[in-house]
Amino acid sequence: MRLTVDHTTLYRWLQRYAPEINKRICSHLEMSDNYYKVDETYIKVGKECKYIYRAVDKEGQTIEFMLSAKRDVTAAKRFFQMMLRDDHRRRPFSINVDKNAAYPDAFIASQEEKVLLQDCKSRRIKYLNKVIEQDQRFVKKRVRAAQCFR
Repeated sequence: MRLTVDHTTLYRWLQRYAPEINKRICSHLEMSDNYYKVDETYIKVGKECKYIYRAVDKEGQTIEFMLSAKRDVTAAKRFFQMMLRDDHRRRPFSINVDKNAAYPDAFIASQEEKVLLQDCKSRRIKYLNKVIEQDQRFVKKRVRAAQCFR
């Protein structure tokens, strides 16, 4: 017996059951650590260079990522909002960033908008982000391999 399902039926199932699945699975997710490491790097998407923002915890587990066309304050603010929107994530005590000039302004603006806590600290020390810097090699390796399958 073969069952055929139309793609619109799958889309309707996704619209209906995804919130319920998300609600039930959140209690089983591990809480992230209180110290985040944030970094961005560029990758080639098609013929254009895009920036991929990534946040990892102390152990190197990915918290969130975002693809952006620009590397500016608005993109960094949008990434901070995206990083902290889920309920199963703890609010960080400190965020380690590199020397990108957009991070201090985005950090202050996020604190004013109450996305980040007021006692959260931003540390701009490059050597503290070695975990995420080393992990970017594997991300770029996967992206380069996928470029062959356009």
